[in-house]
Amino acid sequence: MNEGSIEDCITAVESEIGPIEVVVFNLGAQVGNRSLQDTSDKVLELGWRMSTFALFRTAPTAAVRGNAQQHCHAAAIGGQRRLCQSLNAEYVSKGIHVAHVVIDGSVDAPDTLGEILGAKKFQQLREEKGMGHDGLMLPEKIAETYLHLHQQNRSVWTHELDLRAYSDPAWWNH
Repeated sequence: MNEGSIEDCITAVESEIGPIEVVVFNLGAQVGNRSLQDTSDKVLELGWRMSTFALFRTAPTAAVRGNAQQHCHAAAIGGQRRLCQSLNAEYVSKGIHVAHVVIDGSVDAPDTLGEILGAKKFQQLREEKGMGHDGLMLPEKIAETYLHLHQQNRSVWTHELDLRAYSDPAWWNH
């Protein structure tokens, strides 16, 4: 990504479509499973930079707990959560709603989970947990949640939400 490219994109969207009311950011900062000894300072910093240099946040469960061989990811995403708390403390009094959304489970998304698992395994997962079973999070339902956040009255602004399918245990229960 080139410096200034996000600003250029925002300018183009606003001139062609109109003012932007809400921005949702989702970048996992995943640098792969690796042991601590196989993680260079450069890789750790890359994960941190990807995860913390934006204002609006979606995060995986790593925001609240780490897993084996996921130390880079856990450090970056945990930092992202803390940054959201600080941004909220700084900007809420200025009328800016900062929210942190934890996505704690699998999203029925062929362009992400499908790429990770491969077409065959993804289809099998969809047949077992998705497609009417409500065991995979549906992107359109996640989007509805973001729209609800955006439309909240400021007397009841939510700072953090934790989303998962009904059949998935909460991160603190496993």
